[in-house]
Amino acid sequence: MSVVWAATSSESGLFHPVERRSEVKDLSDRFDDLRSCGQGYLEIRSPNREFPVLILAFREHHAVVHLMSDTERMSLLAGDGTVPSGAEVEVPIMDDLALFAGDFVLDIDRAWELVHDFTQTRAASPPGEWCEL
Repeated sequence: MSVVWAATSSESGLFHPVERRSEVKDLSDRFDDLRSCGQGYLEIRSPNREFPVLILAFREHHAVVHLMSDTERMSLLAGDGTVPSGAEVEVPIMDDLALFAGDFVLDIDRAWELVHDFTQTRAASPPGEWCEL
């Protein structure tokens, strides 16, 4: 199954916004490369549709997942309790670090499972846990 994605360059550490169409394995390989670097930012969508776009931003073991439903709507996935709600975590958004409340932070393995599911079903799940921005 193929996907369209853009991601942080594992060589420069900067976001490379040019989309690439490939098999899910290539996306998974890039994720693994970025994980070994300690952080990364990925935008993933179906090759047949411009939206939705799932965005994974992570640093070390913490991740934040955004969903862009269309050009006007962005949502943030509720966290999984990995980080207390009063704490904050920095993750890269494109080329800058951004601070997120623990309420929106997931364990990196859980976040990657959601990305993998999205590449297979083209549906952002779990439903009902998205907070529209």
